[in-house]
Amino acid sequence: MGRCTAIARGGGRCRGIATDGSSVCYSHDPAREQDRLEAARKGGTRGGRGRPVSELNRLKGRFEELADKVLEGTVPRADGAVAGQLLSGARACVRDGMAAREQEELVVRLEALEAGLEERSGGQKRGRGYAAY
Repeated sequence: MGRCTAIARGGGRCRGIATDGSSVCYSHDPAREQDRLEAARKGGTRGGRGRPVSELNRLKGRFEELADKVLEGTVPRADGAVAGQLLSGARACVRDGMAAREQEELVVRLEALEAGLEERSGGQKRGRGYAAY
C-alpha cells in the first residue's frame, strides 16, 4: 500500500494511505463519495453525544430541585417519591436510547468492515473472517 497521491486542502500531498487498487485514500476516492456523504449526513443529524448528555443534565437538575422541595416541605414526601420514580424512568429511557443508538452504529460499522474484508479478499472467506491481512 502506498501513499495517497491527492493534494490536500493546504496544498501539500495527502498523508493518507491509498486503498487497494487505487492511488488515493478513502477521503479522496471518487468511488466512495456517496459513502462519505452518507457518513456526513448521519453525523449532522445525530448531533454527537452532546444531546443525550444535556438531557441527562436536565433530569439531574430536576432531581435536585425535587429533593430540595421535599426537604423544604413544599412537596409532600409521597408526591416527591412518585415524581422521583417517574424522573428515574425518564433517565432510564435516555440511557437505553443511547445504548441502542451505539449498538446500531456498531452494527453498521461492523457490516462495512466485513464487506471491506470480503472485497479485499476477492470474496474468499479466511478462517473466521477476522484474520489479519
